[in-house]
Amino acid sequence: MTYVLNELDQPVGVTTKSISANYPQPKKLEGKYCLIEPINAERHANDLFNAYAVDESGRMWTYMTYGPFEKLEIIEHWLEEARMTKDPQFYAIVDKANNKAMGLCSYMRIKPEQGSIEIGGISFSPFLQRTRVATDAMYIMAKRAFEDLGFRRYEWKCDSLNEASRKAAQRFGFEYEGTFKKHMMYHGRNRDTSWYSIIDDDWPSLNLAYERWLRPENFDKNGHQRKRLSDFINSNK
Repeated sequence: MTYVLNELDQPVGVTTKSISANYPQPKKLEGKYCLIEPINAERHANDLFNAYAVDESGRMWTYMTYGPFEKLEIIEHWLEEARMTKDPQFYAIVDKANNKAMGLCSYMRIKPEQGSIEIGGISFSPFLQRTRVATDAMYIMAKRAFEDLGFRRYEWKCDSLNEASRKAAQRFGFEYEGTFKKHMMYHGRNRDTSWYSIIDDDWPSLNLAYERWLRPENFDKNGHQRKRLSDFINSNK
């Protein structure tokens, strides 16, 4: 941590300018491969229900605080309720190839006065998992937080036992900061929470890595990546 010495010869954080981050207002975003749309039951419920149903084992819901959705009416009701909340603020991830919603994500724990915001509530259906559409979605959500809204800290948190989420955070360029033991309880069990972040100082080089990875020429005719996102991130360090 960068610090200075005060008049008492004590180390203190450097003086920083006032934060002027803006609270996100629901709006549609467009990436190369996806659309991010404010949730709407009429528009997204059926697509999401069908996409989530592909996960017949229910594996994707083990570490989620919402879901699964056994009936279409249940997800319709959930989307209507979630649409009314400002924090978390949910969005549907729509694949531009078929114009169908394939997952959800949200801005949450939104603190404009501190310049801090979290990306969370992420549920990638099997159609999104480990795809460039999912990576594109994470990119444009982060880009908006830093460049349009003016946040200085972008967070990712997950159950410390959720290996897939921990690996995803690192793949997307988040830095591991530590684990909060007995951070919360859900589903009748304890959760230790792993914390990750991207800060504004690191965003310019990370932004460039995303842009290079997402270029069409980085994928073969079957959509397989030629170089990993981590290759581009490491080349910029």
